[in-house]
This record gives sequence, C-alpha cells and structure tokens, in this order.
Amino acid sequence: MSKQPIGIFDSGVGGTSIWKEIHSLMPNENTIYLSDSINAPYGPKGKDAIIKLSIKNTEYLLNKNCKLIVVACNTATTNAIDYLRSNYAIPFIGIEPAIKPAALQTKTDAIGILATKGTLSSELFSKTSNLFARNVEVIEQIGNGIVELIENGKLHSEEMKSLLKIYLQPMIEAHIDYLVLGCTHYPYLIPILLELLPKHVRIIDSGEAVARQTKAVLEKHNLINLKSLNSKNDFFTNGNPEVIKSLLGNTFNIEYLDF
Repeated sequence: MSKQPIGIFDSGVGGTSIWKEIHSLMPNENTIYLSDSINAPYGPKGKDAIIKLSIKNTEYLLNKNCKLIVVACNTATTNAIDYLRSNYAIPFIGIEPAIKPAALQTKTDAIGILATKGTLSSELFSKTSNLFARNVEVIEQIGNGIVELIENGKLHSEEMKSLLKIYLQPMIEAHIDYLVLGCTHYPYLIPILLELLPKHVRIIDSGEAVARQTKAVLEKHNLINLKSLNSKNDFFTNGNPEVIKSLLGNTFNIEYLDF
C-alpha cells in the first residue's frame, strides 16, 4: 500500500497550499489533489451539505486507491471529518485554525482570525477557541468574497486588496500581534497581508503542521513510500485548470473533471 497515493481534497484550489507543504516534506509520496471549485466556497453552506460534498470527494479519492486522505479545507474538517472517520476505514488528516499557538504566544492579548463562516460557526472552532483563547481578545472576521476572487484568478487584484483592508482594519485597531489564517486559500494572500499589516504582526497558517501530522500518521500505519524516486502528482478540478496552473506552474498534470 505504501506506493498508493495520498488523497487531498478542498473546496477549490486553496488546498494546494497544503499540498505544497506535504510535497516539500515527503517528495517521494504520490499524490492526487481534488479541487471541488464548482462548489466553492463551502463556508456559507450548511453542515449537511458540507458532509455530502465531503463524502463525494472521499468516494472519488477512494476509487483512486488513496491510502490516506487529507481534508485540506477548514470548513470541511470542522463540519465533516468526524463523520468521515466514523464511516471509512482509512486515516483522515484534518485542518483547523492555529488558534492555540497564537493565543499562547500573543503579547498584546489580542489575535485576529480570518476564516470562512462555516469554520467560525462550527462546534470544533468554538471548542478550540474556548479552550485556548479564553483570556485573549479574538477578533473574528468572515472572509466573504476572498475564495471567490482566488477561484476566479483575481488573487492579485485591486478588488482583493481593498477587501482585505476592510477586513484587517478592526484587527489593527485592536492591536493584534498574530493573525491566524483559517482557510487553506488564505496562505496565498500572505504577500498582500504583509503589505497591509503592521510589521510586528505574525501570520500563522496550518500548512507545515498538517504536513508533519500526515507524515506521522503514515509512519504509524507503515504507509510511508520509501521506494519511489519520481513521485506522481495529479491534480483534478471541476473548475478552471488555469487557476491551479497560476498557483503551481505548468510542471504538473492538471485535468478538468466533470465532477
């Protein structure tokens, strides 16, 4: 089974930020990435709809013989991963906003979190926030419109910059010193965020931690691929393949999927 691919799915192209961390840490591993762009963003959808979409994505990756699935979507993790783990035998790796390190390290006792509605309103987020950030001011901001702009190839547009200025202003006024990114699309915003935020604000996303956890789970189950020197990395999207190409380049196989 070790040569079987790692499956990764997201509500669009954002999870490629997670894929990059996994591929960087474990370049021998074969991967299959599924971008459900036609249904992006998952954030405004209800829990039942998110679970149904997550099941569909999971079934597709299982049919591709994936040995482990990374739910590279904060909203799908917070709403559906318990169901997936209860109903499928293979390991699942989830993603949730890195509130804990931000809350433990803040010096101003104020942190910001930029996430989707589905993540911020989830039970898992509430539990994590209450556990680690009870004595910290948490400025929550739903990132309405961000995913749509990225999915439409407008990452570096003036429209994006204007939107982020509005979202960041209350955080800056509250003197945050950490900004937690609660959506896998958002690491692609980091260059813009660094322009707009005060220099002392640190940005935290979950990518590296997810990659390390993925490796640890593969090792635990003896699923690490130690033999392949040239990994196979395939990307499937039901949206515009050019958007993924703009994020990854033309090196990889990116196919349109009527899914």
